[in-house]
Amino acid sequence: MLNKSVIISVLAFIFCFSLVAQEKEKKTKRKRISKEIVVDSIIEREPIDPLSPAKAAFYSAVLPGLGQAYNKRYWKIPLVYAALGTGVYFYTTNNKEYNRYRDAYKRRLAGFTDDEFYLDGNGNQLPSPRVTTEGLERGQKFYRRNKEVSLLVTLGIYALNIIDANVDAHLLQYNVDENLSLAPHYKFNEFNAKSNVGLTLNFKF
Repeated sequence: MLNKSVIISVLAFIFCFSLVAQEKEKKTKRKRISKEIVVDSIIEREPIDPLSPAKAAFYSAVLPGLGQAYNKRYWKIPLVYAALGTGVYFYTTNNKEYNRYRDAYKRRLAGFTDDEFYLDGNGNQLPSPRVTTEGLERGQKFYRRNKEVSLLVTLGIYALNIIDANVDAHLLQYNVDENLSLAPHYKFNEFNAKSNVGLTLNFKF
């Protein structure tokens, strides 16, 4: 049976290791915006604009991708327009098919037999329609549901474009100073089989 202190030591080590991994992951995702210029032992930093996130969100709301350009994340602009273009494409396609089935359905109810589903590929009249009246009704429901989903997805992508610009502007102004760091500390004492867990504060001059 394992010693209780050994189990606690292993759990503490795993906990500290996960904290270190999370801290390193956060540092890799953040961009340092504070440029340090050491003049006579004084560190000067670029001022932080508190309105920058609001500006980025406003620009993306006015024109999708403009907020990403404001944040200098130019590689995101094609992704924004590709996602929006895909949503718009599916919406227009489903809307066009919905209108086809709706127009044919209206003419059927009016007693006409000259809609496009009564014609073959050469435009000749068929004795029976390729799509029944019930099929036209089902087609309307199908394409109406698809175009509504496409519209919701497009609006969601538009909203994500605004949120991305706002959050990115916040992260760009998050100050990550390599001269000051706080990291978990773990050490296993081999003499008494006990573990020492704590925090290490490092400051580089």
